[in-house]
Amino acid sequence: MKLATLKNNTRDGQLVVVSKDNKNAVKVDGIPTVQFALENWNECQPQLQNVYDELNKGQLAEAMPVDEEALHSPLPRAYQWLDGSAYIQHVILVRKARNAEPPETLKTVPLMYQGGSDKFLAPREDIPMRDFAYGVDFEGEVAVVTGDVPMGTKAEDAEKYIRLVMIVNDVSLRGLVPAELKNGFGFMQSKPASAFAPFALTPDELGDAWSEGRVHLPLKSEYKGEWFGHPNAKDMHFSFHQLIEHAAKTRDLAAGTIIGSGTVSNEDETVGSSCLAEKRMLEKINEGEMKTPFMNDGETIKIEMFDNAGQNLFGTIYQKVVKV
Repeated sequence: MKLATLKNNTRDGQLVVVSKDNKNAVKVDGIPTVQFALENWNECQPQLQNVYDELNKGQLAEAMPVDEEALHSPLPRAYQWLDGSAYIQHVILVRKARNAEPPETLKTVPLMYQGGSDKFLAPREDIPMRDFAYGVDFEGEVAVVTGDVPMGTKAEDAEKYIRLVMIVNDVSLRGLVPAELKNGFGFMQSKPASAFAPFALTPDELGDAWSEGRVHLPLKSEYKGEWFGHPNAKDMHFSFHQLIEHAAKTRDLAAGTIIGSGTVSNEDETVGSSCLAEKRMLEKINEGEMKTPFMNDGETIKIEMFDNAGQNLFGTIYQKVVKV
C-alpha cells in the first residue's frame, strides 16, 4: 500500500492512504499520522490495507484527488534519521574529491551517521540557502522506515522490521564537509534538512523489485530540467538488512526510524550520477578538472523512481534552491 501525509495546521500532518495509480487519497478514521501507524502497526496495518484495497476498487465515496503540492514528506519529522553510505562507488569518488582515502573497512563495516530529523522539507519545498559558497549538492537515495527494532537484531531477521520504503533528496553542503570531518565529530552543519518523495510504500508494493533488502530499480534525477542520471538502486554493497543490523548493534531503534541507503551510484558511468560531487570527480578523472559547479540560486532538482511499467512509484521530489 501507499501512505502519504497531507499538510494541515499541525507539525505531523494527516495520514492519507493513496491509490496505486497516485490519483486518489483518503483519510482513515482513528489513524491521524504516519508515526501513529508505525507505533501501532499490528493494529493499524490491517485497517490501512483494507482501505487501500477499497480505494483501488473505486469504492470509497470520500476519496479525494491527490495534489502532490499539498503533501509533506511522509514523515514531516522523525525520531531518528540514520543515513548510510552503502554504494562503494560513491564512497570512493567523494573521498577522492576531497583528497581522502576510503576507510580500511570500506567493504566490511557500513558507514552511517545520525542526521537531523526534527524537520524535513516537503517534496516540493524550496531548499533555503544563505551562502552558496557552502557548495549546495543534491543526493538521490532510497530509504526504509522501521518499526520497533530490538538491540542486537541481525541482518537475517531485519526484514520483518521494515515497514515502508521511500526515496529522498539528502541535501549536502560539500564546502563545509572537509572542515567538519577534520574535527573528528562527524556531519552537522554540512547536512541541512532533507526532503522525501510524497508517497511511502510497503515493500510488497514493489513486487519483484524488492529483493534481499534492496530496491532493484533505477533512481532518476533531472538537474535544471535535464537528465542527470538513472543509476540502479540494486547495487548497494550493504543491504538495508545489514544497515539495520549495524544501526541496532548497541541500541533499540524506535518505530519511525528512517535508514538511508546513501547516494545511489553504479560503476557504469553511462548511467550518470545521483549527486554533483560524483560528476565533478568523474570530470577530474576523465578530463583533468572539475567543470560542473554546485547548485546556485534558482536551480532545480527532480528525483523520481519508476517501475518497469512506467508507473511513478513514490511521486516526485521537485525542489528549487533559493537564496534566503
